[in-house]
Amino acid sequence: MNLLFLCLSTFALSFCDHVSGQEAKHNPTHVQLPEATYRGGLVVPPLSKPRFVLTDTSGAPFDFWNRTQGAVTLLFFGYTYCPDQCPMHMSNIGAALKKLSSGITDQVKLVFVTTDPTRDTPLELRRWLDNFDKHFVGLTGTEAALEAVQKAAGVPLAHKTQPGNYSIAHGNYVVAYTKTIWPMSSTLAG
Repeated sequence: MNLLFLCLSTFALSFCDHVSGQEAKHNPTHVQLPEATYRGGLVVPPLSKPRFVLTDTSGAPFDFWNRTQGAVTLLFFGYTYCPDQCPMHMSNIGAALKKLSSGITDQVKLVFVTTDPTRDTPLELRRWLDNFDKHFVGLTGTEAALEAVQKAAGVPLAHKTQPGNYSIAHGNYVVAYTKTIWPMSSTLAG
């Protein structure tokens, strides 16, 4: 429980509001520091950690439920071409984890599941994640498998916003699972 509290506290601090450039221009001699705020929610009762198998960036099957047992697990759905939210979340989490001791960070796993398997090849996904933390796990699969995993995790389904040079509308939050195990009854394969 202390590890989860420490992780959530660190993440909350990394997400604090910042004074915009416009505010600083209006009064450059007096800059108010923003108040740190907690952004998130506690889900009661807790969501079960879903069981699914997708493909990691090395091309190997990754059994999410088994490979994350005993770790605080952060699950995020996004894509590497995302212009703002995905890189912001990965950067903030990577920075927060770097502030913790290695004994603590070894107990935290971040799993990033692409919502854009067409453009996010395993190589592209690995290169992108390495910008934030080389330990982050990247997963991909068929569109059908990815949709099933999003449903199992209880996040809104991602979808293309337009044809051609598209963006992906997707849930923009990190799902955190504690070390405690609440297994789901079914297993999804992808």
